Amino acid sequence: MLEIAVKTEKPGRQVRVTAEELAGLVRRLDGNGDRFLVLQRVPDLPDVFAQVWEEADGVFTLEHRDGGADRHFETRVEGSEAVIAALTGWARQEDGWDTGLVWSPLDLGPTPEVPPLDLDEDERGELEKSVREMLAAGYASRDQLAEHAEEYLVSGDRRPVSREQARVLADRLWLERVAEQAAWQGETDPERLSRAFAALQEAGITARENFTCCRSCGEAEIGAEGGPDARGFVYFHSQCTDSAAAGHGLMLLYGGFDGSSGTTRAVGEEVVAAVEAVGLRTEWDRDPGRAITVTPLDWRRRLVG
Repeated sequence: MLEIAVKTEKPGRQVRVTAEELAGLVRRLDGNGDRFLVLQRVPDLPDVFAQVWEEADGVFTLEHRDGGADRHFETRVEGSEAVIAALTGWARQEDGWDTGLVWSPLDLGPTPEVPPLDLDEDERGELEKSVREMLAAGYASRDQLAEHAEEYLVSGDRRPVSREQARVLADRLWLERVAEQAAWQGETDPERLSRAFAALQEAGITARENFTCCRSCGEAEIGAEGGPDARGFVYFHSQCTDSAAAGHGLMLLYGGFDGSSGTTRAVGEEVVAAVEAVGLRTEWDRDPGRAITVTPLDWRRRLVG
């Protein structure tokens, strides 16, 4: 797997594609469907990306950026195979991946200065605490963090944080988290949980992480997520995620699509078995009316966004 995310023109984002999958995405650039691809690191890094689009039949414009505006370059490439070689090398961070191509600096004009935040100590602390909590939960993208930072202190007509200031703040805290998680070794508990959910999904149990904002919304929407052969479901919503990130364990909500207590209990037993099979512990008394709790849980979810 390549440690990248690929955005396509048509709605869609693929994370950790293989080299073969990346090659297939490049080859389907035909001017009639997807015309461009944007590649980002996993986790995403501000102002670090590569992108390509087809100008004409078999002729592509390729760009890459590695930090500030003075590190943004472009080139024209003939043939999809040359594009595939360059993007695969970029994704693998191979030395010399960009050699053999004639690159030109791309002048995007001066970068506007962003004024510092005009907040008192309490407001600044409250804002940063809220953004860090979203980071700890682990599901927000950089764009979502910036939007949250911009809106968090809005009151009436007062908007103390501009969009640009929000982006600067979100990116700073994002990079702090990226540096922190670089020291994590091995598989984390959220990754074990994802393995369990993947196994449940494969076994006919609709499994969703960080699904909706609350239990009411989750119960209302989970039915639409299930396939025709799904027997039941398991999910946790964003409030459950926040509780896990705060060190209180994770509540799993589950049930059978036929609404019977027998099916619900059976689904609960499958959930417990799958979660414990990946090395996590659960608390549940087999009562179909009670949630399953995964505890203890070290919630260190690696950023992807």
